[in-house]
Amino acid sequence: MKYWHGIWILAEQWQGKVKGVSFELLGRARNLADKCGEPLSAVLLGYQTGEASQELIYHGADQVYVVDHPSLTQFDPDAYANCLEHLIREKRPAVFIAGATSTGRTLMPILAARLKTGLTADCTDLDIEEGTKLLLQTRPAIGGNVMATIRTPKHRPQMATVRPRSHPPSLRNPARKGVIIEVKLPDEAFRTRFEILGFERIGDEKARLENVDVVVCAGRGLGNPNALFLIKELAELLGGAVGGTRPVVEQGWLPYLCQIGLSGKTVSPRLYIACGVSGAIQHLAGMRSSKFVIAINKDPRAQIFKVADLGIVGDVNEIIPRLIKRLRQIRRNS
Repeated sequence: MKYWHGIWILAEQWQGKVKGVSFELLGRARNLADKCGEPLSAVLLGYQTGEASQELIYHGADQVYVVDHPSLTQFDPDAYANCLEHLIREKRPAVFIAGATSTGRTLMPILAARLKTGLTADCTDLDIEEGTKLLLQTRPAIGGNVMATIRTPKHRPQMATVRPRSHPPSLRNPARKGVIIEVKLPDEAFRTRFEILGFERIGDEKARLENVDVVVCAGRGLGNPNALFLIKELAELLGGAVGGTRPVVEQGWLPYLCQIGLSGKTVSPRLYIACGVSGAIQHLAGMRSSKFVIAINKDPRAQIFKVADLGIVGDVNEIIPRLIKRLRQIRRNS
């Protein structure tokens, strides 16, 4: 019986190009692998993925398991789960982590159930316990009011999904060497109950919250949805995107795609402007890694000021118009 050995990540790709979340996972998993002295492997599923496997080597993987098959051209929960189950049962990795993306959130629970092991979802931090080499999986709990650290001492593999944008991506080093292993699986691994009719892109990829350098976030302190035009105008002037807190989204002011926080998206822009945001811990979990935070709130005791680099105490409906006016003047003068 082989021992459970090694750290694995699920690499995601689209049309042969590795998604950014894969490099974030490699950056995090590289630290784990070095700490416990075990190899780091990436699993890449797809069809005609080109140079994607080599990019994973350049970004930190010691080896890449590639499953290349026409049935894997688009994401299919059945085929993807079957392939991963075959690989895990044969290779027996000690740790397997994926991004808390639509792909990871779909696949990992299926695998955990089939393999009869545990799964910690939406982790914000991972570490290796000294002595035992167990994976320490940290995530918000009890509505985000505490951070819980979870261990899986008796079952393998230890599995977790990690929130995107919670760790910087690994650096690319074209001098790195690694092994690319092309895996051949039996035909039953590619069987599926689904018929994929097609995919439709929602919104502009470049304008998504996860991809922009500036996020202007609307909070309930705006007072009413009619004031959202100020948030949108400010975001447009700064070349950024509009986000919102959970109360704003639940009231229908903004769509769910704009929600930032524990139950929404995690962002890490260069500039984050919180407008009328109180700073509930659930919201802070989604924007804490922003590089520079400006908070505007009329309550000087608002929690958002504790994480802000610059705080402005005042009514957003008075301050934002003045800020927009000044930005327009600067643009005209330049």
